[in-house]
Amino acid sequence: MSAPQVAILMGSDSDWPKINKCAAALEEFDVGYEVHVMSAHRTPHVVAEFAESAESRGIKVIIGAAGGAAHLAGVVAAHTPLPVIGLPVPTDTMGGMDSLLATVQMPGDVPVASVAVGMGGPRNAGLFAVQILSTADESLREKFKEFKESLVGKIQEKNKKLQSSLAPV
Repeated sequence: MSAPQVAILMGSDSDWPKINKCAAALEEFDVGYEVHVMSAHRTPHVVAEFAESAESRGIKVIIGAAGGAAHLAGVVAAHTPLPVIGLPVPTDTMGGMDSLLATVQMPGDVPVASVAVGMGGPRNAGLFAVQILSTADESLREKFKEFKESLVGKIQEKNKKLQSSLAPV
């Protein structure tokens, strides 16, 4: 895999099983990444230092995954010019709605893109990072186009299988 271009940050190591599809999506495209645990509330100085140094270390996109009072992506965005993707992590308290609202309610001038909570959110965060990187990498853009084209065939095959399993009406 290539040198890390994407940083995946999470507020707790217990988030990893909920978000690891993000890393899997990056691996599909041979995009290097690094993963760290840091908290916007418990280690704010660590978050700030990481965000401020990320660009000089070759990071191009940062994914901030957090649950509950999910401020990680916003705090990162406050300290870097790099694009930040907020990945709201599902919680037991509100099923992740708390995480989603904390992620998307950013003040003006501090942009954070957000993906869905649960289900496809982690994979989409990884794929969105690939799309961002592909704006400056033609070979990655071609790989992503091929991926999108392959989705058509996958869905057509699923429909065909479904149709053959249905009894004629």
